[in-house]
Amino acid sequence: MSTPETTERARSPLPRAGRLRVRRPWRLAAEASALLVAVVVAFPLYWMVLSAFKPAGEVQSTDARPWTLSPSLDSFRRVFEQQDFGRYFLNSLLVAGTVVVASALIAFLAATAVTRFRFKFRTTLLIMFLVAQMVPVEALTIPLFFLMRDFGQLNTLGSLILPHLAFSLPFAVWMLRGFVKAVPEALEEAAYIDGASRTRFLWQILFPLVFPGLVATSVFSFISTWNDFLFAKTFIISDISQSTLPMALLVFFKPDENDWGGIMAASTVMTLPVLVFFVLVQRRLVSGLGGAVKD
Repeated sequence: MSTPETTERARSPLPRAGRLRVRRPWRLAAEASALLVAVVVAFPLYWMVLSAFKPAGEVQSTDARPWTLSPSLDSFRRVFEQQDFGRYFLNSLLVAGTVVVASALIAFLAATAVTRFRFKFRTTLLIMFLVAQMVPVEALTIPLFFLMRDFGQLNTLGSLILPHLAFSLPFAVWMLRGFVKAVPEALEEAAYIDGASRTRFLWQILFPLVFPGLVATSVFSFISTWNDFLFAKTFIISDISQSTLPMALLVFFKPDENDWGGIMAASTVMTLPVLVFFVLVQRRLVSGLGGAVKD
């Protein structure tokens, strides 16, 4: 007795094998391309770490080799022996952590306001957020310098936190607006019917749903703040105790000869917190980039 499945199988013999023969070359090409891109992207990081472990003679040698047979920790020792290096590291953590937390909370509240409420100049405010992203940071450095000077914030960590917070918020608000909008309004109405207040809905229902989006925006805020050199060099003039980790690299740039081993070791140390941050938020980051709640 024939069934629809046996009839379909008789009409198209070995359909799965045929599909594999058709799709496999394209899949191999895609995988090879992805592997090539990964190698190109990862090679500078590999060379940085390799140079950090190379002895001074190999780093300065004109015969560059992508390996070393005598790894050394001398470059890292010079980095950690630098005066106030630990303070620079803590300052960077404080600035980046403050910007990440503050921008996430403020952007969440702002995105909820511009999405759930109708008020005057709402569209104008959103356009201003978008325009703010188009202005180059370099064009605003000098005006920000005079602004920080007038407020007495030069040579303080506040002069680094406030500008980064201002530059992170427009992107965060625009991104979180889509996550808040994706949460069904029926869910909010059901919460109100069950007796939940607006504050309870905001923090116990809406906040967990858009948390993946908060993680995605936090990655942007953390990286831009952690790697900042322009603001740190401009606003921290005389009090080196308020400097951040990128400023520590200047110690290894010398007029006669640069300490490339120390530069690579310090850069490796700077990269580790970023990697740790990515490991901690990678699952939330993937779901945040993939989308939000569907109705």
